[in-house]
Amino acid sequence: MIDRRSLLALAGATAASPALAQAPQGAKPAASMLEIRPIWPGKAPGGEKVTVKEQVILRTPGGDPNDTAFLNITDPVLMMRRPEKPNGAAILMIPGGGYKRVAVSKAGGAIDRWIADQGVTAFVMTYRLPADGWAAGPDVALQDAQRAIRIIRSRAGELGLDPARVGVMGFSAGGHLAGRLATQFKRDTYAPIDAVDQLSTRPSVAGLFYPVVTMQAPFAHGGSLKELLAGDASEARRKAASLELDVPADTPPTFIATAADDKVVPADNSLLLYSALRAAGVPSELHMFEKGGHGFGLTGPGGMDMGWPQLLPPFLRRHGLYA
Repeated sequence: MIDRRSLLALAGATAASPALAQAPQGAKPAASMLEIRPIWPGKAPGGEKVTVKEQVILRTPGGDPNDTAFLNITDPVLMMRRPEKPNGAAILMIPGGGYKRVAVSKAGGAIDRWIADQGVTAFVMTYRLPADGWAAGPDVALQDAQRAIRIIRSRAGELGLDPARVGVMGFSAGGHLAGRLATQFKRDTYAPIDAVDQLSTRPSVAGLFYPVVTMQAPFAHGGSLKELLAGDASEARRKAASLELDVPADTPPTFIATAADDKVVPADNSLLLYSALRAAGVPSELHMFEKGGHGFGLTGPGGMDMGWPQLLPPFLRRHGLYA
């Protein structure tokens, strides 16, 4: 187990170490150092009954020291990787973990490096987990995501970013959270704290990868359902947390990638959301690979030459994230 103070110290020490986090073969180098900042200026809201202590663990005991997961998060953070030649665009990256943990490296990884290789400033977030006793319940992670995208926009002048070109990418349960950010941006999930909270929470474009979408049978991911609704899985709460049931027409353009043989989160989740996006007239694109399972990365189905790393950039350019 790694405590939070050690995490912040290790992030700077390990981010530049190729031995700990190799980029895919042939990938161009991106800026290596990560900046880590808290999402909330003080204590996160609604924590009066929270007693858990934040932990960072190795996902595989004795394994790669850069392969970590956050548990019982009380102080969510936003980690930034700047490209060598920023193009003014930014992407908020939301890792998965079944709402039980957040599977993210303390020093970043191949995907945020790949984002930076496109000239896009990458922001990777951790987020609080619904079963830890937060007052917001299933909305607690959405609070963090809304605050995170607002922080990115608030730093536009400082970092040379265009606040109108801030996208989101989410993976597995992080895809569910990114989907909520994209479809529920009109909801105010917390009381404003400062001027940052006057900014928009709508992403300009969304990329969802093997996402959790529905909380309804028969395609709900059982682990995410249990953790998100924390013991109260009533029909009303299941429906409220199912992305496909509430897709407004002004949802940002959405790219979805999944694998037909995913045995963790059924690919039907992606089909449900894609159908809802089409019905709402939202520009969208779905790529369902024959094989790839769950949790594929840059070198998953199709690899770097024919996989989603080749398919996503044209979609992002077509919808104005970058030229």
